[in-house]
Amino acid sequence: MKSTKTITPEERLDELGYILPRIPPAPIGNFINTKRVGNLIYISGQGPLTLNGELKTGKVGQDVNEEEAIEHAKIVAINIIASLKHELGSLSKVKGFVKLFGMVNSDPLFENHPLVINGCSDLLCKVFGDKGIHTRSAIGVGSLPNNITVEIEAIVEFID
Repeated sequence: MKSTKTITPEERLDELGYILPRIPPAPIGNFINTKRVGNLIYISGQGPLTLNGELKTGKVGQDVNEEEAIEHAKIVAINIIASLKHELGSLSKVKGFVKLFGMVNSDPLFENHPLVINGCSDLLCKVFGDKGIHTRSAIGVGSLPNNITVEIEAIVEFID
């Protein structure tokens, strides 16, 4: 008989080979990473800070190619997930992702902002399944803090 045990998001991350930072990246200004409002968590814009402390920087379409930027958006997804884990204790409390707002530090002629932000969206769907499906905006901007390539904020519904 097959087991009907549902795999947790933490187990899925492990299966995919991702490690969450023990503590999410610290805010770089006078704000907090997460704020609960009712049954929603608002996650401040996260950037591509790796586990070893490397900040991915540059202008997409000029210093950084599209494929690299997609990988940077995956790093941002991991930092969003780390913020959720830190706030909720268990990723199984995530009821669903509501919305992402993605910004790409891009050359003015670069047009594939949605493809870059798909790096984050796709990873969230792999980790959370249908709960990872969300609404989204993806825009190009002239600059981002510390010259990071990608910044993404999220709104997530949770159950207590």
